[in-house]
Amino acid sequence: MEVAANCSLRVKRPLLDPRFEGYKLSLEPLPCYQLELDAAVAEVKLRDDQYTLEHMHAFGMYNYLHCDSWYQDSVYYIDSLGRIMNLTVMLDTALGKPREVFRLPADLTAYDNRLCASIYFPSSTWVTLSDGTGRLYLIGTGERGNNDSEKWEIMFNEELGDPFIIIHSVSLLKAEEHSVTTLLLRIEKEDLDMKGSGFYVSLEWVTISKKNKDSKKYELIKRDILRGKSVPHYAAIEPEGTGLMIVSYKSFNFIHVGQDLEENEDKNMPEKIKEPLYYWQQTEDDVTVTLQLPVDSTKEDVQVRYLPDQISIVLKGQHFLEGKLYSSIDHESSTWIIKENNSLEISLIKKNEGLTWPELVVGDKQGEFIRDSAQCAAVAERLMHLTSEELNPNPDKEKPPCNAQELEECDIFFEESSSLCRFDGNTLKTTHVVNLGSNQYLFSVIVDPKEMPCFCLRHDVDALLWQPRSSKQDMWEHIATFNALGYVQASKRDKKFFACAPNYSYAALCECLRRVFIYRQPTPMSTVLYNRKEGRQVGQVAKQQVASLETSDPILGFQATNERLFVLTTKNLFLIKVNTEN
Repeated sequence: MEVAANCSLRVKRPLLDPRFEGYKLSLEPLPCYQLELDAAVAEVKLRDDQYTLEHMHAFGMYNYLHCDSWYQDSVYYIDSLGRIMNLTVMLDTALGKPREVFRLPADLTAYDNRLCASIYFPSSTWVTLSDGTGRLYLIGTGERGNNDSEKWEIMFNEELGDPFIIIHSVSLLKAEEHSVTTLLLRIEKEDLDMKGSGFYVSLEWVTISKKNKDSKKYELIKRDILRGKSVPHYAAIEPEGTGLMIVSYKSFNFIHVGQDLEENEDKNMPEKIKEPLYYWQQTEDDVTVTLQLPVDSTKEDVQVRYLPDQISIVLKGQHFLEGKLYSSIDHESSTWIIKENNSLEISLIKKNEGLTWPELVVGDKQGEFIRDSAQCAAVAERLMHLTSEELNPNPDKEKPPCNAQELEECDIFFEESSSLCRFDGNTLKTTHVVNLGSNQYLFSVIVDPKEMPCFCLRHDVDALLWQPRSSKQDMWEHIATFNALGYVQASKRDKKFFACAPNYSYAALCECLRRVFIYRQPTPMSTVLYNRKEGRQVGQVAKQQVASLETSDPILGFQATNERLFVLTTKNLFLIKVNTEN
């Protein structure tokens, strides 16, 4: 059995600035332009049955403004009339109205359970589109930057089941055969799942291709489905279509492979609720695994093999459990014993003491975690100071209900640890795993449209931008640092969208209403400035700017380019000129 490689992200020290002093608030006015929309944005609000945190992450916080990374300063949105509207900015002084480039064939208002329509730009001439009802469109656009050759034409459309949103697409050309591979996200209900909310997240990886180069007809040739329990922070297909990368709090696994899923699966057939294959518990120092042995088992029938990050359990010649452990163990000190009740108890000694494991074997769902009552009590006691039984607690008591110093670490959560996984496109198995630990995911951005989107993670107080490169041995490259941004953004409690310029010159975030914060990276000073405390000359300075929009409508979309910030509300599109030097 092949086991995924346990990897890490390598930080480039020259890209870090240990002497960074912070952002200076700049009161320079930012040019802001406001365009009134002909029709409102096609916002779809959450229904009563979409009540989980995952629904909110996927659909409630959806970015309705889409940036065409192949053409600078070109953005799109879909309005309530089913029109795809485009605004391409050449000069701020000659802003036109957004123009219609395509109209959806179906009347979206007729569907009760639809999601928001979504769009993605896999190349300079192709677009993938979901109308939010479960139908996928592949559209040939011609060169979108040229109005003469731009003509949006549907090349493929098909109903693919329950409604979904598009989260990534890639255009592939191999041996003159063109195909487009796309990643679709759904949140579905598992009626027999009695634990938690009963919802799970489904990622469907579909490929649409021409049968041969002479044919003009595109057909669906491949459908693979992954399932997980949390909405991924990041999910993207590699440029050659050879793999998939996912950053998520809970792991994903391929559950269906092949095209004819609906023929092979009867959703109405009830499944038996299976007993867990094993049970496991943990303390700060060790992990204990318990499983029931077959009848009449002896010590000779049991083989348990440990490696620093793997485990293999063989019972009577059959592989019972095998795979990569969530974290490293001291394999020489780990032991096993057969108990009187014919159960096998395995004790694994943690290498990283104090690290909480969210799962035993990466990707394995056959076991059940049993939380110790003492652990629950300890966690409750640690959180006790954050709550009070009184409606208006007295802050002058001996133990105040809220300690500001303890809340300083507002972005650290118990057991909140994400992982970055790479799946192989052929075997559909995990090949690389990075435990992100406390490196909180912040946002993603397309720096080069020919490459995968970059993702930004918090590292201590900074925010580091990583470019995935599947073709290189060092699969994730640290390409930029946003100084102190990890610390700064943690204090913004009402933030909704996060973005940065593709040339890394600034990062920006917007709140749910009105306010936009811009963090410019250090630039050389045009005048001489001295640090009064240290008496040294300051060569460069980083600025923070705040823009306040003249609207009371909630912000629905947010995109950043090198020159401008685009902010979308229900009835208006705002342009903030960030780079005023050109």
